[in-house]
Amino acid sequence: MNFLLRATALGLLLLTVHGVSAQEIYYCVDSKGRKITSDRPIAECIDREQKVLSSSGTVKRTVGPSLTAQERAALDEAQKREAAEQALVAEEKRRDRALLTRYPNRAAHDRERAQALEQMDDNMRASQVRLEDLAQQRKAMEVEMEFYKKDPSKAPGSLKRRISENALNVASQKRFLKDQDEEKRRVNQRFDEELAKLMPRWAEQAAASVQTASPASAAKGK
Repeated sequence: MNFLLRATALGLLLLTVHGVSAQEIYYCVDSKGRKITSDRPIAECIDREQKVLSSSGTVKRTVGPSLTAQERAALDEAQKREAAEQALVAEEKRRDRALLTRYPNRAAHDRERAQALEQMDDNMRASQVRLEDLAQQRKAMEVEMEFYKKDPSKAPGSLKRRISENALNVASQKRFLKDQDEEKRRVNQRFDEELAKLMPRWAEQAAASVQTASPASAAKGK
């Protein structure tokens, strides 16, 4: 008789001593791996087999799952959702570990944020220079158009094409600046979210380092 059966038998004996009639006990292992005993069918194990033990701890009979097909389908779906949630938690923990490996301290995280933003700032400065150049080109073309102010339709086709291309290029550069500005916002948001996860991890590492160093310091002082 294993330990669990002996413990079950002892429990039944105690119940009998205190005036509780308990001739048999239900035993099962639920979906979370917990071993459960009771003097009646166990709700947590309704989806699985339950053993019915005698007062001596021997198995008298087994009680099979008591679910309908619809209930079983619902339970299976719930178990799938739980498995998916557990997988999601495990993946999140894996990502957190990878994040901590990539950024072992605040300085490393700040440095990478600054580098990412600096690259975008460089791109935006180049775009601003391009806009200024396009503005100068447009002024020159407007001077040419002065000759055709009374009748713009007489302006050369090449001049009209240059004006149209200039307008398209200006619009493109402005869209680029807008996109870069939005990207900077997303980058800062990402780094802020990472920082919120990393700060407690860094604190835990620092505390662990102090605890590790303390015995060594005490040993040196002896």
